[in-house]
Amino acid sequence: MAVSRQKKESILKDLIERFKNSPFVVFVNFHGLNTVASRKLRSLARRSAAKYQVAKKTLIKKSLGESKFSGEVPGLEGEIGVIFSSAEKATEIAKNLVKFIKENKELAVNGGIFENRFVGPKIISELSVIPSAEELLAKLVYIINSPIQRMVVTLNGPMRNFVNALNQIKNKN
Repeated sequence: MAVSRQKKESILKDLIERFKNSPFVVFVNFHGLNTVASRKLRSLARRSAAKYQVAKKTLIKKSLGESKFSGEVPGLEGEIGVIFSSAEKATEIAKNLVKFIKENKELAVNGGIFENRFVGPKIISELSVIPSAEELLAKLVYIINSPIQRMVVTLNGPMRNFVNALNQIKNKN
């Protein structure tokens, strides 16, 4: 079904605005993805506070032409869907997307936009192995708490040994 010129202009304005306001963008080729998997992909994006949008490649290319990103635009082969997200959710989106691609081989990452520059699919997969902020904070707390725990164990050692010695004396009598 053909899209009216007015609708195309509306989609173009929306895409331009989203590209300006989204620090992390992923281009995916969803050719061959069935409806159920497509719904799961949309749901996955929503759970990560992201927006998944499908548009014609010509509209995507026009909106990218009006945006100021450095680097070369990744190849937009196949049927293109765009995931828009905040920078804070970049690793979460990348992790979920890589996991989703393992389950649905039809989906492929064509590239994206990260830190105001175009990146290839390799960068998106590398983002997926970065620990989340929560994991990093947990590790930091563990590292900070570790010396205190070791000191408590060390200070309790002589008292524990004394109590053990008393118990042994008591058991002998």
